[in-house]
Amino acid sequence: MKTGILIIALLLCFSSLKSAAQTLDEIVAKHIEAIGGRENWSKINSMRIETLMKMQGAEMHSTEVTINRKAMRSDVSLMGMAGYTVITNSEGWSLSPWNGQVKPEAMTADDVKNAREGLELQDKFLTYKELGKKLEYFDSDDIDGIECFKMKMTDKNDIETTFFIDPENYQIIKEVFKMVSNGQQMEYSVFFSDFTRLPEGIVVPMVTSGGGGDREVTKIEINPVIDESIFKIVR
Repeated sequence: MKTGILIIALLLCFSSLKSAAQTLDEIVAKHIEAIGGRENWSKINSMRIETLMKMQGAEMHSTEVTINRKAMRSDVSLMGMAGYTVITNSEGWSLSPWNGQVKPEAMTADDVKNAREGLELQDKFLTYKELGKKLEYFDSDDIDGIECFKMKMTDKNDIETTFFIDPENYQIIKEVFKMVSNGQQMEYSVFFSDFTRLPEGIVVPMVTSGGGGDREVTKIEINPVIDESIFKIVR
């Protein structure tokens, strides 16, 4: 009798796990559809984004240019000063005159590792299997009154990112990521809104919140021709 009960319990457990896996696949599929579909995103090779961020009474303008999985450069104008950050697959450099820098400085190995995520223009749910990342489904969580799907993605370096997906439109409205910087683990939260479908068919958030202010996209170009010399640092 006990053996029969145990078998039933194991079958129910297996059924539950199978159902959760199917639910995960369904959510991912609907999210991919919501952002414009795999085919449209596969055509994205480069991007140029201009943004405006207001924080503590100051305005920060930036232009970010990225070649998918190859290099990224972000030029920033703040308090009348111009700085930049350059990231490639092998190194990173930054110039922040508002922090007292007078020449470009090499980024730490941890910071370069964290920033490399920004070289991937594709949505993370399109590439996580290809890149060997693990995705787990954690039921739901309340985000500003919305009962969101909650998922955690872990890469090969054990860097964790938690996503909160709106069940109404299947867009990611919040992302929490953990990273190691200067030997210490840190956690950051980012919120996304104003999702807009571009002429190329992909859907992107035009407003990002977190880190002290709202970052609004004022202009975006898909697949612009990029002079790769901008990624070379003159030391």
